[in-house]
Amino acid sequence: MKINKTALAFGILTLLVTATGGYAQKIKYNYVRGTDFSKYQTYKWVRVEKADYPNQILDDQIMQSIDRQLSQKGLRRIDTGTPDLAMVYQVALRGERQWNSYSTGGYGWGWGGWRGWGGMGGSTYGSTTTITIGTLNLDMYDIQTKKQVWRGEATKTLDPPKDPDKLQRKIDDAMKKLLKNYPPKQK
Repeated sequence: MKINKTALAFGILTLLVTATGGYAQKIKYNYVRGTDFSKYQTYKWVRVEKADYPNQILDDQIMQSIDRQLSQKGLRRIDTGTPDLAMVYQVALRGERQWNSYSTGGYGWGWGGWRGWGGMGGSTYGSTTTITIGTLNLDMYDIQTKKQVWRGEATKTLDPPKDPDKLQRKIDDAMKKLLKNYPPKQK
């Protein structure tokens, strides 16, 4: 039996992309066009009243990861005085239903095919599971104008693995991707 190497390689590549695509983090961002982001040098963390935050350990991991990325972008965190930006993050953990199904198929026979007499129908069987997806939103507010100037969202970031080091790598990777386009390149 001859194996077409190109078809085999394409099949393996398709399988890998499909298998890993479902687990990839989704990153979105938006910003106010015309904003001069070069004027922002400092920021301060701000909490949203009545918002849910994760446990203290995870909270520290998230803020430190964001701090590292922002310092590489030229922003400096300050805890006293008036900063240029107010930095706010929030997390949301939600359940997403996933439907897993398969069909037994079916076929018809007899006079007139599907429209005629006789035949056998197919059945669909399935189950549902709930997947927890962690979404992290990061917002930046200009202190002078008191307006939001940038927002980013990383989904599937906080789905906790068993290994704490793996969770930290996952958070760091998500924050790096999230802040890749900060400051935004404006035309």
